[in-house]
Amino acid sequence: MQKKILIVEDDIHISKIIKMNLNIVNYATIEVYDGLSALEMIKREKFDLILLDVMVPQLDGFALMEKIQPLGIPVIFLTAKNSVYDKVNGLKLGADDYMVKPFEAIELLARIETVLRRYGKEEHVIKFQDIQVDLDKREVTIQENTVEMTPKEYDLLVVLMKNKNIALSREQFIDRVWGGDYYGETRTVDMHIKSLRKKLQLQEHIKTIYKIGYRLED
Repeated sequence: MQKKILIVEDDIHISKIIKMNLNIVNYATIEVYDGLSALEMIKREKFDLILLDVMVPQLDGFALMEKIQPLGIPVIFLTAKNSVYDKVNGLKLGADDYMVKPFEAIELLARIETVLRRYGKEEHVIKFQDIQVDLDKREVTIQENTVEMTPKEYDLLVVLMKNKNIALSREQFIDRVWGGDYYGETRTVDMHIKSLRKKLQLQEHIKTIYKIGYRLED
């Protein structure tokens, strides 16, 4: 079932970019551009998570957070402010995370996934074409047939599937799969991508992005 996210952001350009990235990975989204409209929308619709800019007009993010907090809806603050006070104030009001603009799509998606997992709202099974991944069992199947994978192949596949249609650099794969303390060569990403293409018949779907990395496409 699609998770529904409310985007409360008065910069229409930023809001549209966030919406596009969330829609690409199958989140349902609704956009509003001020705090009062957000409050009305929250009264009418059910949301799994709210992305809330601090400096929205009419009712700012901190004031709106006080009204959201009793409802138990997860909130991630999005703001251009980078002061310790704003971060602490937002978290004290009940926000689950705090991101300073500008940020990369992969980081936002990872933060959303973490917060949804904390609330027990994350997906347990993800799919691409005939491939199904059971995140609880760490099991990959194609048309119900189990595919044997190494732990790194599995982790790499999950990153690709959760960021479908988004170009990721080799450095981003290293960070998400091998961890920030990995000091080996980025060629290991290429080797694992080659293995995934062969094992899962993804030669036409894992695209090489010149001088950047890879992207999983329908």
